[in-house]
Amino acid sequence: MITESNARMASVAISSRKAELAALIADDVYRQLGLDPAACRIEDREKSERDIGYHLNYLADALWAEDPALFTNYVAWANVLFSSMNFSPTVLPTTLEVTRTVVSNLLPLDLAGVSNDYVILGLLEANEKDAVAPSFLTGDSPLTDLAAQYLSLLLQGQRHAAVQLILDAVRQGASVSDIYLDVFQQTQKEIGRLWQTNEISVAQEHYCTAVTQFTMSQLYPYIFTAVRKDRRMVATSVGGELHEIGIRMVADFFELNGWDTYYLGANTPTESVVQAVAENGADLVAISATLTPHVQKVANLVEAIRTMKRPPRVMVGGYPFNISKNLWRIVGADGTAGDARQAVQTGERLVA
Repeated sequence: MITESNARMASVAISSRKAELAALIADDVYRQLGLDPAACRIEDREKSERDIGYHLNYLADALWAEDPALFTNYVAWANVLFSSMNFSPTVLPTTLEVTRTVVSNLLPLDLAGVSNDYVILGLLEANEKDAVAPSFLTGDSPLTDLAAQYLSLLLQGQRHAAVQLILDAVRQGASVSDIYLDVFQQTQKEIGRLWQTNEISVAQEHYCTAVTQFTMSQLYPYIFTAVRKDRRMVATSVGGELHEIGIRMVADFFELNGWDTYYLGANTPTESVVQAVAENGADLVAISATLTPHVQKVANLVEAIRTMKRPPRVMVGGYPFNISKNLWRIVGADGTAGDARQAVQTGERLVA
């Protein structure tokens, strides 16, 4: 039976020996694939150890949270990524099988057993031969066609036309909240999928994201019109987290609902967040993390906020929290939400 102490101890052990583990795993993977580790180019070797380090990060963080779904979901994502890059279908399963063996040899038996349970579940995903990432621009939303048009303009580099398309839709009656959730949120997910499947470049992904952030700013005259409620929220991403559109949407939704928000953006140090919370007399703090390796930073930030003389309520969200339904409790928050609209509902309840 997996116990909390063993899972956490295994997480710490893997994290503390990550570089050593990655080097040993890389050697064995090369041999399994019929290659001589000593004959590999330095840059190829460094890339292999970096990628293995990513696998170990997600494994360690899943163990820390005691939820294998955080690891298996990552493996399913990596499986699609590797396939789109024309990697051999044996690379990922072989890497995980070697990981299981190497970790078992280096960790104490009880800790290795916990890790093995998680890696075996990951292997099931890695051996999925028909792994696909379905489009996010499907479904019964009345704005699906608008989202598809918007994304098409972004991918063509037609920034002005994309912005005008959204402004025209709002002037014709589309609500800002629906534009945010059914157009911006869905197209951002689709852009991530297109990068994952090697259909667009990192540069294109960054361009599309930048245009969406600019388009959101053009909608502010429609956002800052609600009757004020005398409630304050600080919205932030944790240190190291560079994805900020999600938490920016949350802040804008609170503004639409009459809150005064103090938006800190991405990659904000813990001490700066705590200072902003105190200076603004926040009733609520909304914290976002898009990547699982940042979840422990969320826990550290929540803990720092709890030490304040008059701590506010804390809500967390982001991709890992949508996968692991109990994760918000593990990081010590008061609540979570799957999207910006749910975030307002949760925030109102917490503060009330």
